[in-house]
Amino acid sequence: MTKAQKAVGDRSKAPSLTDKAYAMLREEIITCALRPGTDIGEQELAARLSMSKTPVREALARLTLEGLLEAFPRRGYRVTPVTVKDITDIFTVRKALEGVAAELAAVRMSDAELDDLEALSHETYGQDKTLPVLEFVAANNRFHAAIAKGARVPRLHALITGYLEECTRLFHMGATIRDVTPETQEDHIRIVAALRTRDGAAAREAIGLHTENTRRGLLTALIADETSTLEL
Repeated sequence: MTKAQKAVGDRSKAPSLTDKAYAMLREEIITCALRPGTDIGEQELAARLSMSKTPVREALARLTLEGLLEAFPRRGYRVTPVTVKDITDIFTVRKALEGVAAELAAVRMSDAELDDLEALSHETYGQDKTLPVLEFVAANNRFHAAIAKGARVPRLHALITGYLEECTRLFHMGATIRDVTPETQEDHIRIVAALRTRDGAAAREAIGLHTENTRRGLLTALIADETSTLEL
């Protein structure tokens, strides 16, 4: 390959303005820098991102398809609100999917994979910011994704990672107003212990309990917080 061809190839791999706008906006929504219910307009976003309206419009369309934004003709966009039903529905599906994954992973994960999973179970987040929320949420997602991968069913893994991604915004909403370390670490350690026994039923029960604890804790904190954007 000539230098000219390589240069063309490198440019083709560079993110487009649409990709950049999409990534920036998506991170702001996921981390609640743009809070649920926030109104968004193309023109002000284009000005803030120093871009033309075309890549911003395309990025907004992608985020709308993902369900992170709602589009209103001739009015603009709004960050999709989070409701109690949304949280309950998401965790209901996660409980079912991850229960199956844990049951399979109990007999299919290697000892080395379980060692790696145990290391992830000790990640903590404190409101003293010893571990930033973004890093804690990422570590939590890696823990659950590792179990899904350990089930050795790629389609199940894909479904679970999709729901983990959807939960990221919810975790940001909750972790900023409460210390989630005790419930998360204790539950994760219990899940790893169940997986090490190679008892599928015990693993399913442990992850189901964790899912319910997370759902209940998240809802309790958000409902009690006067500044929360959660819709009932």
